[in-house]
Amino acid sequence: MKSRLTFSLLALFLLMQSFSVCAQDARPMEKDAVVEVQVQRLSEQLRCLVCQNQTLADSHAELAQDLKQEIREMATKGMEDQAIIDYLVVRYGDFVRYRPPLKSTTALLWLGPFALLIAGGFGLLITLRKREKQVVDAPLNEDEVQKISALLKMDKEA
Repeated sequence: MKSRLTFSLLALFLLMQSFSVCAQDARPMEKDAVVEVQVQRLSEQLRCLVCQNQTLADSHAELAQDLKQEIREMATKGMEDQAIIDYLVVRYGDFVRYRPPLKSTTALLWLGPFALLIAGGFGLLITLRKREKQVVDAPLNEDEVQKISALLKMDKEA
């Protein structure tokens, strides 16, 4: 019984080893490693048009895969990075860039958050100054003093 268990474990171990011998490193999709490096570099600079908050490298959407394939084809033809980016910008607009350039059409995108932060700070400062002016230590009139005295007497009696 013990030898049968040992034989079974040995057979299982050898079977598992045969799978690891057949295993190979993952090959890039393209035979040319330089092209794949270029595709990966560009995929990290371009935005997925469907996901909108992910780069092409991070996205698994079909459109992202299609765009990566299109980039791969252009890179295989020998196009430079900037030429590929320019082609995609002409086709899809600056939105395709993950970090759009600072231009007149994208100035609000880049400067808007800072402008809102500054406007919020000024609004808070103005509100605090108005509130400070509204809070004034005014003396109590006779009627208010009598009401407070009556409340205090009721509190002592209870």
